[in-house]
Amino acid sequence: MTTPATAQLSASQQQILNHAAVNTDSKLVWFPETLKGGARKKVLDSLFNRALITTDGTHWFVAAEGYEALGMPRRAPITMAALDAVIESAEAGLAAKPRTRDNSKQAQVIAMLKRAEGATITQICEATGWQSHTVRGTFAGAFKKKLGLEITSSKADGSERTYRITTN
Repeated sequence: MTTPATAQLSASQQQILNHAAVNTDSKLVWFPETLKGGARKKVLDSLFNRALITTDGTHWFVAAEGYEALGMPRRAPITMAALDAVIESAEAGLAAKPRTRDNSKQAQVIAMLKRAEGATITQICEATGWQSHTVRGTFAGAFKKKLGLEITSSKADGSERTYRITTN
């Protein structure tokens, strides 16, 4: 359906504005392959003269009137307060301990390490299908560094080394 506002846009103008409004946060970065040189300049001049686009001196952006011509609601500009809130939320998420899925191999290994008897590398390899270097890497990286778990090991004479989680 064509609204009166979109009827006054050429196909190229409509494609350019629509792409910028939908894909690039209003910034005009894409132009049809057939629109080069002087033709591109004419289209931009036409859009600018009709106040459908605006510039920051370097880049072109869809103006409020451009959104109106497309029949689209204009995206609300991001305020500094909103940006600060997003950053604060992301930083808080980084500080939180990562979760593990209950049905993952990682959760299965943690359960094995929490048992009173602990688990050996061989037992973990058999249960998960991992190689021994993967198990040791998981202990050091995911469990100790990322999850903050304390893993201890002990070795009785003639037996394999046993690993346990001592704190959670």
